[in-house]
Amino acid sequence: MSTPQNINAVNASSLDNERRYFNNFFINFGTVSADQNDAIIAYFEKFTKGNKQAAIALASAVIYTSLSQRIDPMSVLTEFSKIPQGELNAYLATFLNLNRVGTSYLGYRNQPPVNNYIQRAIRL
Repeated sequence: MSTPQNINAVNASSLDNERRYFNNFFINFGTVSADQNDAIIAYFEKFTKGNKQAAIALASAVIYTSLSQRIDPMSVLTEFSKIPQGELNAYLATFLNLNRVGTSYLGYRNQPPVNNYIQRAIRL
């Protein structure tokens, strides 16, 4: 019976690269104060029509992205408050995409071209 020979060949650096590419959950960028956190949550509560859970999710994503980009979260909040209300979604999606891998951008529709042979075989 054959056994895989490359199991022991996995080293720590390749695992770190995989974790960084697929999931940056293990990276600690620091924390913000409670009043900064509450200010960002309160800002997003205006746009979520009082839905506190949605505001907390948006605030945590903005805080995480700003800390990972080494930007002060309060300066990001200041810039967001200058943006007209109708345009905030586009700016927010662009800001949150700073930390995302190119294949999983938020707010953009990506339709890869279909191979001609596959398209011809699909019946409509």
